[in-house]
Amino acid sequence: MELLKSKLRVMAKVRRDGKWIMIHARDIVPGDLIAVRLGDIVPADARIVEGQVLVDQSALTGESQPVEKRYLDEIYSGSVIKRGEAKAIVVGTGERTYFGKTTQLVQEARAKSHIQDIIMNIVRYLVLVDVALVVVLSVFALLTGVNLGDTLPFSLVVLIASVPVALPATFTIAMALGAEELSRKGILVTRLNASEDAASMDVLNLDKTGTLTENRLRVGDPIPAPNHTEKEVLEYALLASDEATQDPIDIAVIECSKEKGVKSNLSRLHFEPFDPSKKRTEAIISTSSGEIRVAKGAPQVIAQISSVDPGWYESQIRNLSAKGYRVIAVAAGKDKLEIIGLLPLYDRPRPDSPKFVQEIKELGVKPKMVTGDNSLIAIEIAKEVGIGDRVCSMKEVSEAKEEVRAKLVEECEVFAEVFPEDKYTIVKSLQDLGHIVGMTGDGVNDAPALKQAEVGIAVFNSTDVAKASASMVLTHEGLIDIVEAIKTGRKIYQRMLTYTMNKIVKTLQIVFFLTFSFFVARFFVTTPFDVILLLFFNDFVTMSIATDNVRYSPKPERWNVNRIVRSSLTIAILILVESFFVLWLTLHLDLTLNEIHTLIFDMLVFTGQFTVYLLRERGHLWNSMPSKPLLVSSIADIIAVTLISSAGILVSPVPIWSVLTVLAIAFIFNLIFDQIKVMFLKLI
Repeated sequence: MELLKSKLRVMAKVRRDGKWIMIHARDIVPGDLIAVRLGDIVPADARIVEGQVLVDQSALTGESQPVEKRYLDEIYSGSVIKRGEAKAIVVGTGERTYFGKTTQLVQEARAKSHIQDIIMNIVRYLVLVDVALVVVLSVFALLTGVNLGDTLPFSLVVLIASVPVALPATFTIAMALGAEELSRKGILVTRLNASEDAASMDVLNLDKTGTLTENRLRVGDPIPAPNHTEKEVLEYALLASDEATQDPIDIAVIECSKEKGVKSNLSRLHFEPFDPSKKRTEAIISTSSGEIRVAKGAPQVIAQISSVDPGWYESQIRNLSAKGYRVIAVAAGKDKLEIIGLLPLYDRPRPDSPKFVQEIKELGVKPKMVTGDNSLIAIEIAKEVGIGDRVCSMKEVSEAKEEVRAKLVEECEVFAEVFPEDKYTIVKSLQDLGHIVGMTGDGVNDAPALKQAEVGIAVFNSTDVAKASASMVLTHEGLIDIVEAIKTGRKIYQRMLTYTMNKIVKTLQIVFFLTFSFFVARFFVTTPFDVILLLFFNDFVTMSIATDNVRYSPKPERWNVNRIVRSSLTIAILILVESFFVLWLTLHLDLTLNEIHTLIFDMLVFTGQFTVYLLRERGHLWNSMPSKPLLVSSIADIIAVTLISSAGILVSPVPIWSVLTVLAIAFIFNLIFDQIKVMFLKLI
């Protein structure tokens, strides 16, 4: 909001008390007469009453080309005068300007946090299961005459163990490490959970101007008239251009000439810059056969002062216009000018845009182009970059019935003639349809949509407002870094999924095992203190999963808590079999109750560590190498538990051979479970 407001703090030339004075734009009121000229930022929405100007309003509307504004046309606050001078009456200031509406939308926009919902859903499942088991345990204790004084503390500890206290911390660490990784690749993450949301993103709205395209006029392939060449068209166009004018068309011609190596050795005697009333530039050139006149400008104007083949001329202009090009005609001659050729002008795509679009399609992300330009220009650019040709104008979308509108928003590949509030509406509509939405942009007009999207991406050279509204900022030119953001986000998801499933499996194992083992043995097979100790040896060590080496998925990832819990329950049942086997073994050995407590504690720690490696790899557990922090943490954890168990630190001492036996059993069972997992389970 502050950045948006700061953009309004410009100076303006205003007529007050019969004098022209300079004042702060914030002091302008409706009805003031202002003057604007080349290079000025328009200080308020105003209607032209005298003069004519060329206005760059791409940052506001997304239009790629400057727009001619003349008598009674409206110019918008925040746009830039590229040519000409004008006087205008102020019709809107502050929040009532076109610019101000964007401020309001930014204030209203909010990206939903999916992580919070996921954590709460997981906790809800675990707590419901635990409460049910605690009730069953308490009833069983009453029926069998067990002292409630022993049951209640144990029930409380089981409930505490079921709450994934380290889950939010692990998610945050995973996202923070992912954000650090992205920063090394030129992507700055300004909202942490956006790095994980990138994994689920299935639709990416791409702003055209300045994002998919270069946001500057370029000359396409010149079209020479019969008996002329491309080189002649460019040479004469160059003679009728001057860099000093800073006219966008002149600059485009000069740059194209440099790229193609076209120069002119002819001497220019006189030059007339673009005149809005004449709609052309002219130059007098000295040649060996005398002086000639060269002109370039609007085709209909040049045709009036030149000899031309109407059939060829009109056909070429019609074809170029149908593709969305802006056309400039070039003519030269002495008394009567002759058409030399035509120059198509357009804001061309960035060189890496087609490759980028192809890559995100391969990753299962549907690209949609959003632009303020007309449908002809939009469809031409969309075809060039490979997005598609299903085009909808926002007028068509807004006028459709509600049920049809939702279908249009989902099916359209290109949205044309879009205003800032329309971009915001498109993002919101896609979210309402259940999509996780990304949005790229660089201008003020993109800010509301950038802030509303789960993954708002401000591209290189974006305005400060766009950067402040986005959740990611690209520091390199082009869009290809977004592919890395998607891949990294999906890696973050895999790490978070491994930890989540591991936590659910361990919680289900502990609460079911401790509850049903009480039914079998008629005593608690571990102590409340051991369960608390288990949290430190398992939960906090397994936070190192946030650093694990993982592969990204080829399709968008979506959290499905129901399916995750079902898959985790399947694994938990297998591990429960192992747990009861170890219990059976300890009951048939000559062990005291305290020694049984220690060995059961060891079993819970060891199975917890091995389960991580069972879950982290969707194939066989040896198919990929875990990260060094994860591997070192697990080894250190197992060694520490082995030492404290054999030495009797914090727990009752047991022979080291019995600890190693439990460790070997856990290892062997894990290898067996790995075979079952690969054969029968399709893990998420």
